[in-house]
Amino acid sequence: MAANYNNSAWFYDRLARLVYGNALINAQLYLLDYIKPDTHILIVGGGTGWILNELTQIHPSGLKITYVEVAADMMVLSKKRDTGNNEVIFINDAIENVNLSPDFDVVITPFLFDNFTEQTLHIVFAHVHSLLKPGGLWLNADFQLTGKWWQQFLLKSMFLFFKIICGIEASKLPGIEIYFTSNNYKVISEKTFFNDFIVAKVYRGD
Repeated sequence: MAANYNNSAWFYDRLARLVYGNALINAQLYLLDYIKPDTHILIVGGGTGWILNELTQIHPSGLKITYVEVAADMMVLSKKRDTGNNEVIFINDAIENVNLSPDFDVVITPFLFDNFTEQTLHIVFAHVHSLLKPGGLWLNADFQLTGKWWQQFLLKSMFLFFKIICGIEASKLPGIEIYFTSNNYKVISEKTFFNDFIVAKVYRGD
């Protein structure tokens, strides 16, 4: 069963700021700098949709955005965001259930993969990968473990909290990087945040 963040929609952004300051936001803002005008974008798991406001500030028009979010309460908040003159299609479903044309220039997956076990991640990654144009950009932000003791503690606490509140299936970070390398993605830029616990990477496909 897919995780559903309906129960946390009303406090999710505030909780993220309380624990991580602006690190989660800054990681995603770093990725948005790589989006060019008149781009066809797929956003998977956009949460409360604040990223739409930021995209509109950079590109007030010309973007074609497909916004996929499984939590209905998150989608309600997302639809209230300022999208300027950009074209936005909202889809309230799990990405693996959505049939889309494989013609996206950019895919954005902000803190998506840490919700899944390896088995589900395999399905989700393959599906999203099939939607990106050859040579397209995959913008991903997520957590990583770099050997600092507090990272493991914070990660376990986070997984337990969201397992209880939102029913996420994961209890540890999946091996995300191997999926990108095995599908011939190249890292063209990356930056870490929150003492290396958060990493934002820009991948280019074949």
